Amino acid sequence: MNNNMSTDKKKMIVIKNQDGSSMNVELITYLISDDQINTYLVYSKGEISGADGDEIIYISKILQNGNDLFLQGIEDDKEWNNVQTLLKKIANA
Repeated sequence: MNNNMSTDKKKMIVIKNQDGSSMNVELITYLISDDQINTYLVYSKGEISGADGDEIIYISKILQNGNDLFLQGIEDDKEWNNVQTLLKKIANA
């Protein structure tokens, strides 16, 4: 995919699961914590939910081990509140 993408084209990335399987997902954005320590991936699997047809988005923390990147779910309430604050900043931009 070229860098001259129009705004209507989706940026697709491949995520590999722990079981070795992989899936194509749409990259929505990255979030970086205010302290620059944590990075989060915001992505979609193209799933629609509810009567309004809202798209389901996923947010995972990105961890690095050498050259490999891993996604980890956000389970800590304080961290989740921080991520929600980051989302609000870009939503209001």
